[in-house]
Amino acid sequence: MRRRAMFVLVGASVALIATYLATARVVSRTNSPVGRSSASRRGRLRSDPAAKTRNIYAGTASVRADIANDVNRVYVPSGLGNMVTVIDPTTKQIIAQFSTGRATTPQHVVPSFDLRTLWVLLNKSDQLIPIDVHTGAVGAALPANDPYNMYFTPDGSSAIVVAEQHSRLDFRDPHTMGLQQSVAVPVCRGVNHADYSADLRSLFLTCEFSGTIVKVDMKGRRVVGSFALPTPAGRTPVMTEMPDHSMASSMPQDIRLSPDGTKFYVADMLQGGVHVIDARRLREIGFIPTGVGAHSVTPSHDGTRLYIANRGSNRTRAAPHGPGSVSVIDAASDTIVASWPVPGGGSPDMGNLTADGKELWLSGRFDSEVYAFDTTTGALNARVHVPPGPHGLTVWPLAGRFSLGHTGNMR
Repeated sequence: MRRRAMFVLVGASVALIATYLATARVVSRTNSPVGRSSASRRGRLRSDPAAKTRNIYAGTASVRADIANDVNRVYVPSGLGNMVTVIDPTTKQIIAQFSTGRATTPQHVVPSFDLRTLWVLLNKSDQLIPIDVHTGAVGAALPANDPYNMYFTPDGSSAIVVAEQHSRLDFRDPHTMGLQQSVAVPVCRGVNHADYSADLRSLFLTCEFSGTIVKVDMKGRRVVGSFALPTPAGRTPVMTEMPDHSMASSMPQDIRLSPDGTKFYVADMLQGGVHVIDARRLREIGFIPTGVGAHSVTPSHDGTRLYIANRGSNRTRAAPHGPGSVSVIDAASDTIVASWPVPGGGSPDMGNLTADGKELWLSGRFDSEVYAFDTTTGALNARVHVPPGPHGLTVWPLAGRFSLGHTGNMR
């Protein structure tokens, strides 16, 4: 049964939400790189012109014209609070909140491939809630089994729902979310995050519970390779019980491709750092210690920096005020050039950059708050209290030509 999200009013919020919706300016959508008709033709976008440059993120230098005038907002899903909080990133004030329903567990807010919709993934109730990016209007929920995370095929013809509990990728219509095809990935226990190769022909998945990375050929939609993350040199492997009660010595989280397209950075929550993986040979070529509970990887728009959120704990549940921080990696040398501790402790998790790249917004998973870091100075510009369990927040609008999923993996 479909459910319609119910607004929970903040302060004098009847007027506030009305003002919020009225101020969102609807603009032309004809500048979308792939429209509904062309997106239906599988395989149309076979390569990305940016892959031939030295920075695959070159397309994130500017905001697309059809979304440039959208009202700036931060959307924060709170898995324990079953709420989505909407924040004005300029004033750092909460504009609105809406309930996703009891025991729904919203995990991530995912921008669609065509940048027309934000999808709120309700992991426990098997639903997806659409938000119109131009107006902020919340639509009726659509059914989808176990939507922990979501990505898109490079031609925009399919959404890829990551069904973590079932070790499965569900290819769905990107608009109706009707099931097109299911691909089992049993070798990838705890499948959760992904990124594409530079040519967009291979999808690399992190397997949280098995401590591995899996390569999927997107033409055949089948697993063609896997790699077990090693224990960093000089350390003794320590086997740890995973949420599915298996044992592993690594716990990979986010994965992002380097700006030059030659290597992947894989955040390892157990090892407290980032594995550097050769993208072609699928083997480790380095390890960068960053901090306790390394969790997410966010590239800067110019491709020179990678922001690593260290959650302050290597556990899936932890007390607040841990030693959370953000590490800044120079992409050319793979060295840490800055470290930004959360004052008084915290748990930075997932998020994204503002369109101008001047602020990095991250959820505080164990602290019921979100953070806004100044990307020039590392100063904490804001700390906003939200319902418990904030997770995969996104910022709107985002710079880039199209979204490959998650909280805004833009190209």
